[in-house]
This record gives sequence, C-alpha cells and structure tokens, in this order.
Amino acid sequence: MMKMGKSIKNFLILLNFAPWLAMAQTNEIKVTNRPDDQPLTKIAQAQTNQSPSLAEHVEHVRAACIQGRRLICGKILKVLPDGLIIESGYTNLMRYPLDRSWLVPATAIASRPPDLIEGRETDSVCVGLVFLTDIPKSRSLKPKQYDYVIIQAYPAGNYTYTSLGTIQRTVRRFSAGLPTAVALCLQAEEKSPIHVPEVK
Repeated sequence: MMKMGKSIKNFLILLNFAPWLAMAQTNEIKVTNRPDDQPLTKIAQAQTNQSPSLAEHVEHVRAACIQGRRLICGKILKVLPDGLIIESGYTNLMRYPLDRSWLVPATAIASRPPDLIEGRETDSVCVGLVFLTDIPKSRSLKPKQYDYVIIQAYPAGNYTYTSLGTIQRTVRRFSAGLPTAVALCLQAEEKSPIHVPEVK
C-alpha cells in the first residue's frame, strides 16, 4: 500500500476536531442508550486537501468497519484507562429490561452458551475476548469489573494488553463509535499495512 502518512494524519485531525464528522449508518439497529450519531454525508468535501485515492480508501475502510459491525454482549473482565476487556457472547443479556442500557450491573443473571459460534453477518453476536474502546460517556454509568456490556461496535484492529504479571495478550479491538474505528484502522495501516477485506 502506498505511503499516505501526512494525508492520513490530516484526516485524523479532522476526525478529532470536527464533531460534525460523526458517521452513522441510517439503517443501524440501535441497542444502546447512546445518542444517535450525526450522519456524515459529505466526507469527500471535508477532505478537500486529500487526494481522491485517499478519500476512496477511507470510504472503503469505513464500509469494511460497518460490514464487520458486531454486538458486544458480555462480562467486563478488566477496566483499562482506554477501554474495557470483555468476554463477549452472553446472549441472554439481550432481554428486557437489561437491553434498555449499554451497561448492566454485575448482579444481573447472565450466562454464555458453551457452543456459541460467531456469525460472519453484520450485527452478529461477537464471541470471545475483545477490547472495547470509545465507550459512551456518562456521569451516572461507570463500568466496573464484572459488570455487563450490551453495545453495537465496529472492528478496529487488534489490541495488546498485560493480562497476568508480564503475560501479554492480543485480542480483537472494537470501537463503539464508527469514526474512532476508522481512525484506528488507518493508524494501524500507517504503522503496519493491513489488508482491508473486500466489501461486496
């Protein structure tokens, strides 16, 4: 993949400082109490100083993130400064009234089916250990270890953390916000080019 360092950095600055750049898929199923993201309909115009090939690539990454969207429903195993380590796959969290909030207290009764397999379709239930970043901000809802999470999230590469002592573990990273997922994917490409799956 060609080098696009400055162009990608310019795009990431736009993502961080232009709140109207929040992107949303109009046909998304909202399963959280997050306020709706603002739709982005003019991404190309926001990149007037970008090359057309970069704009196309960013749109391709965005489409791949939307296609890879998953439902994270699971137990928080670790609270880190930049996100949460979650064991996802607790499908019985998706019941009323638990599904009214993205964060469920540890006192809720939930279990994970032992034979659950993650589907490939958009919005499939995510299975296994994952790292979730860009979680909703709330004064009243503060995630704690062993609480549960029910939230729609977008793939954003991988994340390495220290699990026990000095043991490092790499898990899939997801972002609750689409703009953050796109930015993280582009940052990962800049450090080490990755293959973006073809969107059909």
